[in-house]
Amino acid sequence: MSLPAYDNHVHLRPDGEGVEALRRFKKAGGSGLTLVNLPYPHIGIKGAESFREGYELTLSFAEKGRREGLTVNVALGPYPVSFLGLRDDKGAERAEEEMAKALEIAADMVRKGMAQAIGEVGRPHFPVDPEAIEVSDRLLRKAMELAADLSCPVIIHSEGVGPTEMHGFAEMADAAGLERWRAVKHLAPPLTLREENHGITPSVAASRKAIREAVSKGGGFLIETDYIDDPERPGAAMDIVSVPKRIKGLTQSGELSEETVWSCCHDLPSKLYGNA
Repeated sequence: MSLPAYDNHVHLRPDGEGVEALRRFKKAGGSGLTLVNLPYPHIGIKGAESFREGYELTLSFAEKGRREGLTVNVALGPYPVSFLGLRDDKGAERAEEEMAKALEIAADMVRKGMAQAIGEVGRPHFPVDPEAIEVSDRLLRKAMELAADLSCPVIIHSEGVGPTEMHGFAEMADAAGLERWRAVKHLAPPLTLREENHGITPSVAASRKAIREAVSKGGGFLIETDYIDDPERPGAAMDIVSVPKRIKGLTQSGELSEETVWSCCHDLPSKLYGNA
């Protein structure tokens, strides 16, 4: 039986490779992925219904991926940076209301079985003003509360993190009634020790260095590329074939055991999303 190769964070765009990227992924040995919604350039974010339009496009890509024989789980949610543009257009209060409505729409799609997770949601990954941080944290708390009701994961987007920030997310999950392991930190450092991640699930970049460090510590983790499918920046983030290539290379070198591969690329994704 061939080893699984699950990429926990992929974006696709209609002006990018789209389904062709998924074909490359499968050809390289990829078995499954989490397809994450992101604002599409041709859909201007004017409010909650703009997010719905983007969600529906993400779902259509997921169905195409399944027809290619891949396991595709879907995460839907309002990208946190979108708050800034909405605030400029509508003011902070109305912008927060629209983002909250977009979270409700995403949750309803999870409830109906159309998607498997809420995300990526959280805070902008660059410095912003205190108001934006406060609103972002309220929205992340709401996302966690919705996820707790649905028993589904939340994929967290934020600034760079360490154990202190992971502890903050853990406390937020506790307050929302969400089991900590259902909160997944996107592009986390290899914080695989419990005292580092405080029960939050780290999704680690598919670099040799990060995977080696994660493996050396033990503990559960996911692997991701954050492939962004941007035709204007083809070298940005990591290529979609990186996870299967890393797994093949590191298992052949003996640095990655088959047991760890099954844990990262099958068992943990299955526990989170229901399949992998």
